[in-house]
Amino acid sequence: MSKHGRILVAMSGGVDSSVAAVMLHEQGYEVIGLTMKTWDYASSGSSSKETGCCSLDSINDARSLAVGYGFPHYILDIRNEFGDFVIDNFVDEYLAGRTPNPCVLCNTHIKWEALLKRADKLDCEFIATGHYANIRLQDSGRYVISKGKDENKDQSYVLWGVSQKNLARTQFPLGSFTKAEIRQMALDMGQTELAKKGESYEICFVPDNDYRSFLRHRVDGLEQKVAGGNFALSDGTIVGQHQGYPFYTIGQRKGLGIAFGHPMFVTEILPESNTVVLGTQEELKKSVALVRGLNLIKYESIQQPLEAITKIRYKDAGANSTIVQEDGLMKVEFHHAVSGIAPGQSAVFYEGNDLLGGGFLL
Repeated sequence: MSKHGRILVAMSGGVDSSVAAVMLHEQGYEVIGLTMKTWDYASSGSSSKETGCCSLDSINDARSLAVGYGFPHYILDIRNEFGDFVIDNFVDEYLAGRTPNPCVLCNTHIKWEALLKRADKLDCEFIATGHYANIRLQDSGRYVISKGKDENKDQSYVLWGVSQKNLARTQFPLGSFTKAEIRQMALDMGQTELAKKGESYEICFVPDNDYRSFLRHRVDGLEQKVAGGNFALSDGTIVGQHQGYPFYTIGQRKGLGIAFGHPMFVTEILPESNTVVLGTQEELKKSVALVRGLNLIKYESIQQPLEAITKIRYKDAGANSTIVQEDGLMKVEFHHAVSGIAPGQSAVFYEGNDLLGGGFLL
């Protein structure tokens, strides 16, 4: 028997999850590695070379590391579940005039569920991932996610949807390390090529980061269906025509194909009339947001106004706000107006470094 029991580690083949697996192995856990095949690029119509967590090279790298350290490694094909849920939602959200958050959905509904289902079959008490975040059990009995030590790599934003039940069996071995420290660990392990691996900030199924091309490939006749809609100002004045509302996002400034002599931004998307509303930076700002699909982590509910930092996008620094639950929604009142509140994106709430929870912007 191992010192700490059996743990299933999600291994993408990258430096983070690889070092996490070795770290747990050396701590005395009986590690089992698992690489999930979520997507193949041939299905996306992309001309890009297949890279990232779903490539054959990445799967082979994960397996090679596991073999080298003497622990088992499996490949789990979840392309059907992933495609049906994450990709269908991604397309549906853009067609509804919203901006989706596929990584949050994947973590919440696909990866954690797939990992725990396989963990049960393999008699693993815990699962682990290479996310830069921390987790602890409070006296209240609730599990709390908090920010990772490396502020530039903190990934707590994409973890707000994970349930208490699933957090109870989750470990984040990298939470108390910086990315530089993890790369150095890989070098110390003799894994020189692994230590040099670059970062991937792309959505795994949009390999060239061109979501518009992905939508065109995925939805037959999309361009013909949505072409010729109007650009309008907030007062309804029509100022030009656009290529179709799904190809624009809130806050977009470049690529509008229309000149005003001063900066203009997409401030609203109206799919019913195929209208894209343009406005100034001031018109892009809002002081209040409503958030649906809540998952609260630190507290069971927030029925009284609470001061929090609210992040409305992954790389957002966050803004001071007051939050309170009302009729199943979270009302967010920003202390200073913020730019670019995009329906469909995640709003994530923090108390200090602790993740209070999150949901999707209305």
